[in-house]
Amino acid sequence: MKKISVAFICVHNSSRSQMAEALAKAKYSQLFNAYSAGTETKPRINQDAVRIMKELYNIDMEATQKSKLLDEIPPIDIVVTMGCNVNCPYLPCKSREDWGLDDPSGKDDATFKHTIGIIEEKLDDLAKRIQQGLGS
Repeated sequence: MKKISVAFICVHNSSRSQMAEALAKAKYSQLFNAYSAGTETKPRINQDAVRIMKELYNIDMEATQKSKLLDEIPPIDIVVTMGCNVNCPYLPCKSREDWGLDDPSGKDDATFKHTIGIIEEKLDDLAKRIQQGLGS
């Protein structure tokens, strides 16, 4: 069975979507391929996100990820928008959902950790739904 592809989409592709991609790759790479992208990019992934992901999960996002535009990712089965409060551009996909996450950029570590916790819960739920056939 071909693995499906999931894209986490956010305006700048520097914080929420990057954290979701990193956690998805760490926890669910056997189930689906994870990507992230944005309508704009930043020169670097949010440094607070990088630091906290290293601290909590020993994941070095800068070693394997960079801020990317939507046209830099392959065809996608499931699109997850992060809650950018903007209209994300159309990406062809079989399923689309919005996680409605507030951007933790510029906020304290507790806010980042709270956002990461929500991302992890939503990833667990998404993985269960993929196992039940979502995106196939």
